[in-house]
Amino acid sequence: MIGKTIDQISVGNKDSFTKTITETDVYTFAGVTGDLNPAHVNKTHAEKTFFKKRIAHGMLVSSLISTVLGMKFPGPGTIYINQNLTFTAPVYYQDTVTAEVEVIKKNEEKNRITLKTTCKNQDDKIVVNGEAIVMPPKK
Repeated sequence: MIGKTIDQISVGNKDSFTKTITETDVYTFAGVTGDLNPAHVNKTHAEKTFFKKRIAHGMLVSSLISTVLGMKFPGPGTIYINQNLTFTAPVYYQDTVTAEVEVIKKNEEKNRITLKTTCKNQDDKIVVNGEAIVMPPKK
């Protein structure tokens, strides 16, 4: 299975992936990365923060963008080159997040596409905003 190649991609193409963030997801991410910040894993501590409850890691949420890029669009064979991110709102346990990518620029000579990257929660609120550059698979 191979993803879309540069000649199959147009500005404006988009795709998305949706996932509900669970306690297991957060604890697994914390274990893999070593980021045991109590805002993520300690209910008592999190209740004392301005969030009032535990939040998911921003990088866990933004990693859903990678799922879109590597598995859906452009898809398998895509190489992630660059990503900038702004975290605009918290994601809580059991929030459903949709990561969406949209092609905003295409450079056929260098086999690169630039994408607007966004993650929204179930209330359609933007929680992560950014831009990525990827190299789609070659023919």
